[in-house]
Amino acid sequence: MLKILTIGAVVVAAIIAVVPAYAAMQPDRFQVQRSTRIKAAANKIFPLIDDLHAFNTWNPFDKKDPNIKGAYSGPSSGKGASYAFESTKAGTGSIEIVDNAPPARVTMKLTMIKPIKADNRVVFTLEPEGDTTRVTWAMDGGVPFVGKVIHLIFNMDKMVGRDFEAGLAELKALTERSSLTTG
Repeated sequence: MLKILTIGAVVVAAIIAVVPAYAAMQPDRFQVQRSTRIKAAANKIFPLIDDLHAFNTWNPFDKKDPNIKGAYSGPSSGKGASYAFESTKAGTGSIEIVDNAPPARVTMKLTMIKPIKADNRVVFTLEPEGDTTRVTWAMDGGVPFVGKVIHLIFNMDKMVGRDFEAGLAELKALTERSSLTTG
């Protein structure tokens, strides 16, 4: 019995030593990116991203929690537009448009307070491709040590990527429905 306990203690000690060492070797930055093609001109899609009120009609993170508490500030769209949110499912933080280049790009700053503090950059790019527009949703940011340990268990690209895919599908459906009714 003592031998089994000793072996168990050695295994636990090894795990306690190896996990932090392995986590420390992980990248200091992350990036998640997804794209879709939407059958609409960039100038039809752009306002649905550049206006945070419109953005939140298809934003999967806002839609996760019907009880989300949100407050808009600044201009209604474009640089300086901001949305602070508090949710048990999406976390607590804010997103602010920090730059835009109509109708090709919107850059946002995502500041998370809970569940983990983070400052991330979110960039939407819209590139015309024939009769469609390729919309790319990308997010990148630093990964502190705690995040590196969490990334060993949870695959950030898969977790957030699924939400990006769902959001882009919703944006596509919303835009293409709107394009059908307006011409």
